[in-house]
Amino acid sequence: WYPGHIAKAERDLKEQLLLVDVVVELRDARIPSATGHPDLEKWIRGKKRILVLNREDMISTADRNAWASYFASKDMPVIFTNGQQGKGIMKLTRQAGSVGSTINSKRRDKGLLPRSVRVAVVGFPNIGKSSIINRLLKRKICEAAPRPGVTRQLRWSTIHDGLDLLDSPGILPMKFDDQAAAVKLAICNDIGQESYEVSGVAAVLVERLKRLPAAGAKVLTSRYRVDAEDCSGEYYLELVAQKLFQGDVNQAATRLLLDFRRGKFGCFALESPPSS
Repeated sequence: WYPGHIAKAERDLKEQLLLVDVVVELRDARIPSATGHPDLEKWIRGKKRILVLNREDMISTADRNAWASYFASKDMPVIFTNGQQGKGIMKLTRQAGSVGSTINSKRRDKGLLPRSVRVAVVGFPNIGKSSIINRLLKRKICEAAPRPGVTRQLRWSTIHDGLDLLDSPGILPMKFDDQAAAVKLAICNDIGQESYEVSGVAAVLVERLKRLPAAGAKVLTSRYRVDAEDCSGEYYLELVAQKLFQGDVNQAATRLLLDFRRGKFGCFALESPPSS
């Protein structure tokens, strides 16, 4: 679960966060709980934080409203973005600038000169940090690809006069105490494929889709023309493999995960907000 470059990036990030004024925490809108780093609160030490749920195009309006209400109840306003299309970027820029203005007002009150506000963008691998940063900077400085681990080093850039931005590699927890959360990361391609067994993760996805009211067995049956109603995830993969992939279960599992990641089953979150 924890490649060497991520361990180094965590050490470097914790050092740089000492210099940062504002932290933009990016999470996957499909799995907001699973993509929240358990140590981030400790690292940022009370600094201003802006919570961003990316890939809003992959969840429903009901999901969005439910998560917005949940985070509002925790006094954590959330910005929804689509890094590929640029949706929500202007709001994020305005919010970062507003926080920066507040910080410099406090500096002036203390008799200090204003300075550029330092903003760090942090989050798990492959949740769209590079796309968001390219949109914020209005130029491509970060390579963006649909796989974890593309960004390997910390990098400072300037959004505009008075606002500097730190890009960081995706940071995973050192250990996953919640294996269900780890499987969600695998389903959503937020960790490297070498970290999990594709067929096992795809079988879990089948079971989860069948339980979701917004999806159900019907989305699988419609997609592959194989009835998913009365079979386990593992058995369903075998049936799909026999019909479409000459018995190759791994190929069937890979296709199913890819179809989910491309939104072929519809738009919905895999997580609901925790109940009160």
